Amino acid sequence: MIIIDGKNAVLGRLSSSAAKNLIKGEEVTILNAEKIIITGPKKTIKGKYLEREQRGSKYSGPYFQRSPERLVRRTIRGMMPYKTLKGRAAMKKLSIYVGMPEEYKGKEAIKMEKNIKSSFLYMEELAKTVGWRG
Repeated sequence: MIIIDGKNAVLGRLSSSAAKNLIKGEEVTILNAEKIIITGPKKTIKGKYLEREQRGSKYSGPYFQRSPERLVRRTIRGMMPYKTLKGRAAMKKLSIYVGMPEEYKGKEAIKMEKNIKSSFLYMEELAKTVGWRG
């Protein structure tokens, strides 16, 4: 079982390493999903996600997830062959949490922190922009 601490981890890097480990057949747990960062200009990132969220209608979809753990799960899903049996089995081995659950407090987690010099946005802020109430 691989435990990854998402605090100050870049979303794309974290997602690609999680996807690789899932395809290998390992269980992956990601903690602190709300503290994962997306690099780039804040206005551009928010605009991209708001545009995605406003597609379609509230009656016929497509339905867009708003919570940070669901946004991270969707990013990882996009890096995997989720329409195949192997991909579906791998996605079932992924668990993502907002914050630090009690059962993982004493365990050692892999830190993927990076010193980012460009502008970035936390997942929590992005999720609140698209309608998360957490």
